[in-house]
Amino acid sequence: MTNETRPAVLDLIGNTPLVRVTRFDTGCCTLFLKLESQNPGGSIKDRIGVAMIETAERDGRLRPGGTIVEATAGNTGLGLALVGRAKGYRVVLVVPDKMSTEKVLHLKAMGAEVHITRSDVGKGHPEYYQDVAARLAGEIPDAFFADQFNNPANPLAHETSTAPEIWQQTGHDLDAIVVGVGSAGTLTGLTRFFQKVQPHLEMVLADPLGSVMAEYSRSGTLGTVGSWAVEGIGEDFVPAIADLSSVRRAYTISDAESFAHARELLRVEGIPGGSSTGTLLAAALRYCREQTAPKRVLSFVCDTGTRYLSKVYNDQWMTDQGLLQRKRYGDLRDLIARRVEEGRVISVGPTDTLLTAFQRMRLADISQLPVLDQGHLVGVIDESDILLGVHADATHFHQAVTTAMTTRLETLPPAASLAELQAELDRGLVAIIADASGFYGLITRSDLLNHLRRTLA
Repeated sequence: MTNETRPAVLDLIGNTPLVRVTRFDTGCCTLFLKLESQNPGGSIKDRIGVAMIETAERDGRLRPGGTIVEATAGNTGLGLALVGRAKGYRVVLVVPDKMSTEKVLHLKAMGAEVHITRSDVGKGHPEYYQDVAARLAGEIPDAFFADQFNNPANPLAHETSTAPEIWQQTGHDLDAIVVGVGSAGTLTGLTRFFQKVQPHLEMVLADPLGSVMAEYSRSGTLGTVGSWAVEGIGEDFVPAIADLSSVRRAYTISDAESFAHARELLRVEGIPGGSSTGTLLAAALRYCREQTAPKRVLSFVCDTGTRYLSKVYNDQWMTDQGLLQRKRYGDLRDLIARRVEEGRVISVGPTDTLLTAFQRMRLADISQLPVLDQGHLVGVIDESDILLGVHADATHFHQAVTTAMTTRLETLPPAASLAELQAELDRGLVAIIADASGFYGLITRSDLLNHLRRTLA
């Protein structure tokens, strides 16, 4: 591709702004955030997307009509899809199944082919996302395997673009950078640059609880691998390109702390970031508050929070994952995903139409709704009730909910046992939790399964 036909959007990658954190307690330190979310693809990975593709074009590994293949937590894939599709390449990506819906939909919208594989298996397993991508790259003719975990263009992109920008934007006055490790490209590229221009600068590692990177940086040994919900950073192995030589501190951050900090960043500073941004911010604040002398510290908003609206910023998802604190009762009310008292119940009224009920089920991705009349439970309607009401004549969608809802309601008090709950679910789709004080909410089989899952965590 000639310079004349190079997509103009690629010129927008990099030169992202720097903002000072002003509404968090940063101790005696000054904390800056580099807004990598302002790249056109929404993340820091746009930098390595263009670097890996254009390097492969120059050395002949990627030719016109070729296919780009990669294993990605989402953002590298978005960077590769942005650049690759703009240049006319086929893009095939392998994504672990814990990635946010927004990322997958964004990838597909750009024309990338997405293969979703398991996130609960490690390197060497046939369904591990990196192994699946390597296998596809070997099977697809004229494929270029981007292989961010081993590709030297990955850290080089940060050494030659991200790092010099930081140095210039901070006026050649910076004491520490807080960074996470996914592929380790950012850490390694920054390390190489700053060892030349500011060798005393401290790299501070922010790592999700369950990842091996923090312990490895501290002791040189691999700890026990766990699981984590944060996307994009944390590993169950040490990437080949990782350079930890400048890491002076390493913080292990829980999912709850990461997600809470991401949400707080949006609330108090107005900056939407993803879950990895929350991890970095939590570690950066810890580091700043531990200092006894003023330091200038920098970290990143790795990607935009708008691709986590279904997770980080979704109260229901956060509650289901046990990441959002709520009142505990010690009875069946703790299993109700959508409590009346929290205003989360999705319901219909008796005079609403069957079409309204169906649309609300689809919007909330649920199969049943309580029917409330001035706050009082008068019935329950589920998909089978609606289908029975309309299968003979689709115009019946305009009939009232009362024509199809179930009014013979068997309820369970909050003090009922799990065995009683299971028996009630065996008889129907939901259990109605209510007593003389009123209706508290519905419990589905999915809610019970989620409760049992959390007890094993």
